Parts: sequence; structure tokens; C-alpha cells
Amino acid sequence: MNLIDHEEVQFPGLGIKFNIDPVAFKIGNFEVYWYGILIAAALVLCIVLALKQAKKCNFPDTLIYDTMLVTIPCAIIGARAYYVIFNWDMYKSNIKSVFDTRSGGLAVYGGIIACIIGLLIMCKIRKIPFTSLADFCVVYLPLGQAIGRWGNFFNQEAFGTTTTMPWGMWSESTRLYIAMHCPELVALSPVHPTFLYESIACLIIFFVLLQVRKKSTHSFETTCTYFILYGAVRFFIEGLRTDSLYIAGTQLRISQVVSLFLLLFGLFYIAFAHLKNFEIKPFPAKLYAEASTGSADHGARSDAKDDHDASDDSEESEEESEDKDDEAEDEASEEKSGFGEAESGSEDGEDEENNDSKDSEAKD
Repeated sequence: MNLIDHEEVQFPGLGIKFNIDPVAFKIGNFEVYWYGILIAAALVLCIVLALKQAKKCNFPDTLIYDTMLVTIPCAIIGARAYYVIFNWDMYKSNIKSVFDTRSGGLAVYGGIIACIIGLLIMCKIRKIPFTSLADFCVVYLPLGQAIGRWGNFFNQEAFGTTTTMPWGMWSESTRLYIAMHCPELVALSPVHPTFLYESIACLIIFFVLLQVRKKSTHSFETTCTYFILYGAVRFFIEGLRTDSLYIAGTQLRISQVVSLFLLLFGLFYIAFAHLKNFEIKPFPAKLYAEASTGSADHGARSDAKDDHDASDDSEESEEESEDKDDEAEDEASEEKSGFGEAESGSEDGEDEENNDSKDSEAKD
């Protein structure tokens, strides 16, 4: 493992400096990036927490694995497709570069939209209530985002405009980007660490959603709370960023448009759900049966083992009992034999005494 210092990142107002590299380590010529490590760590943590809390929320734990199998590929494909579509001028001359995700170019909203579509299809096929599935799983989405955003820090990307705030960030990468793409800004000035803003905000949203899910009594309410909170946060942060994607021919930032739509949709749906009293839909009983079957199989194997051990103990007990019976019979036989010999000796003695008496009488 060879860590390489790529550049120095400074927070001048705080007197803090870091030496970072987007590459965490190398395996031969293969480079492993911090971005990928953080995304993988976020995924594992979310799955572990979901499995731990599934029983408490009456959620079929087997459905967590099914959800991951659908959302992981959908998130990657959707995030890449979204970025390419709204940045087509960069890729239209080199189609192969569309598939080069290691060079960057993923959009969170694209991944979220693709995951929603993928889960809708899965729920339709398996006849599972999408709203109940979404309300359980959406809680872990901002946690994953909070962790994943630190990949932007290691890549020195997704930062904001220049700022005089004490937590402003500066590096050679930010200087070069500002000089090339934002000539109206002073390249030597620190920039907003928007990755940090979003990471902190998403962590707060995660804890808020945990409470909402716990107390919610209306279908899709937890999911819409995420739409409202993240939509508001992203709308604000996107206005600070220097790398926003725009709707072609306009000055509208696509992420701000999507954020505003999600925020308004969330507010409208929650109000309507309370007005119409949309109840939480239960999952099919077969999902719980599948989960209990797995537990039952494990229990059956355990019981079989116990029965086998008990059988062995019983056989050993029977053998010991038989040995004891044999010993008892032998002892009884020996006692009987000894008693017979004693009786025989007594009879012989009596015969001798009788004979002696007869001889004495005869002599007299």
C-alpha cells in the first residue's frame, strides 16, 4: 500500500492544512480511490443498520437484500446517465468516455431517480407496497450521502464560489478550476467547501428521518420528509457551486429545478395524506414467512443436532444400564453359588454327626 501526497488543501481562516491524494492505495497498476472506498463503506454501514432495525420496524429483513440488488446497479447507471445527458457536449465526440466512471461524472439525483424507477418495477412484479418499502429504506439514503460527499473532498471537486468565511478552502485544484471556468472570481481566494455543508446537512436529515419513521402513521410520509429536507438543502447548496449542470439553452441549474420539484411535491403529498388519511400499507405475509423459514431451518438443524446428541446419550445410558445389570447378575450368581456350597457343607456335617451318634449307640 503506497499512499501518495497529491496536493495540499488549506483552510487558511482556521489554520488547518491537509496533504491528500484521491488515490488511497495501489494494487499493482490498479488504483483504488478514496471515493470508491467511502461509497462502499457507506453502503455496508447502511445495510448493517437496516438489518439491525428491521425487526423493530416490522420490516421483512430478506427484502433489504433484494432492495440492495436493485438499487446498487440502478444508482450507478442513473447517476452516470444523468450527468452525461446534461453534459452531452463533453461526451458526444467520444462515446467510449461515457463508460469511464473512474474519471468522475456522477450525479446524486440521477441515482435517486433511477433507484425509484427500479424499485417501482420490483414492487410491481412482487406485489409489494412501494410506499412502505420506500419509507423504511429512505432513512439510510442521507447517511450514505453524508459519507460519500467526503469523496468530493479527496477529489477536490464539487466546491463552491469564493468566500471570505473562516472555513473557506483552498488548493491548487480549486485555483486552477476557478481560473479556467470562473474568470470573474479571484482564483487565489478560498472557496465554499460545499461538500462539507451537504455532508453535515445530510447527517442531520438522517437523524430527523429516524424520528419521523418511528412516529409516522401515514403512507409515504417519511419519504416525502426526505424530499422536503434534502430538496431545501440541495437548492441552497447548488446555488453556491461552480460545477452545476444546466438545462440546455437556459440559465436554470437542473439540480435546483429538481430540488424545488421534490420540495413542493413533498409538502403537497404530506398535506394530502393527512387530509385523506393514507394509512401505511402492510407487506404480504409471504415475506415474513420467507424470513421465518430461514430461522426455522436454522432451528431445525439445531434441534436435529440436539436430538442426535440426546440419542447418543440415551444409547450410552442404556449400555451403562446393561453393564450394571450384567454385574448384578454375576454378583447374584456368585452369592447363589456360595450359598449352595454353604448348605452342602452344613448337610455333610449333620450326616457325620448322625453317623458318630449311631456308632456311639452301637458301642453302648
